[in-house]
Amino acid sequence: MHDHEYLRRREFLGTVGGLSIATLISQGLFAADEHQGRHDLPETGAHRANAWSAIGLGGYHIGIPQEEQESVRLIRSAIDRGINFLDNSWDYMDGKCEVLMGKALRDGYRQKVFLMTKFDGRTKAATARQIDESLQRCKPTMSI
Repeated sequence: MHDHEYLRRREFLGTVGGLSIATLISQGLFAADEHQGRHDLPETGAHRANAWSAIGLGGYHIGIPQEEQESVRLIRSAIDRGINFLDNSWDYMDGKCEVLMGKALRDGYRQKVFLMTKFDGRTKAATARQIDESLQRCKPTMSI
């Protein structure tokens, strides 16, 4: 395959992907209203308007901006626009991302989201320690 053929294919796939996402958005599949773009969580009692959004915000990239306020603004902006599923991990930038997430979820934002975090403890004790450490980093906005 020649370089120019690869670039054309790559451009084609990028265009098709972009058009597909644009079509989904235009049809309201990523909408932030009370029913569209939401998934039920029957085990928790959260249904439709209270369920998580189809698109989530990953916590790793919130640690990249140089200014802490930029990370907080990014998280709150996503929540204000209807994204209420947030993902994080104790391992993202050595816990920095959990600290930033905790700061962003102050002032009533914590009650608006479903927050998921990941652990890799191989034992019950190791996982319990990681959970406690995670809650300390997210403090004072988080609770079990």
